[in-house]
Amino acid sequence: MSVIASTSGTREHHTISEVAALTGLTAHTLRWYERIGLMPHVDRSHTGQRRFTRRDLDWLAFVGKLRLTGMPVADMVRYAEMVRAGDHTREERRELLEATRRDVLARIDELRDTLAVLDVKIGHYGTVCGGTPS
Repeated sequence: MSVIASTSGTREHHTISEVAALTGLTAHTLRWYERIGLMPHVDRSHTGQRRFTRRDLDWLAFVGKLRLTGMPVADMVRYAEMVRAGDHTREERRELLEATRRDVLARIDELRDTLAVLDVKIGHYGTVCGGTPS
């Protein structure tokens, strides 16, 4: 279960403002996600108010992780469409996630290299400025 869903208590439905508060996303972003097909259809009350479920919150938590990977929005939408299309898209979904994983690992390597350069520079300034190298 996601952190978002576990913090939502036992309520079955949440308003867009509640979901915005739980996720840190704006109501505008949530509406946009729905409009572009990144969010599955969100149930509505008899007055037309969006009623997000725990499943919707879990999906938003996953989308948040995809955003952190740097996955383009178009690929996230494509992934969401494949999920809605059904089980016959499992292989294609896995391939997309594997490609994203490779990209993340490459970025981690780049960040490690960058961190090493920063550590050398910080050590240099510590020595030059009379401090102790870190």
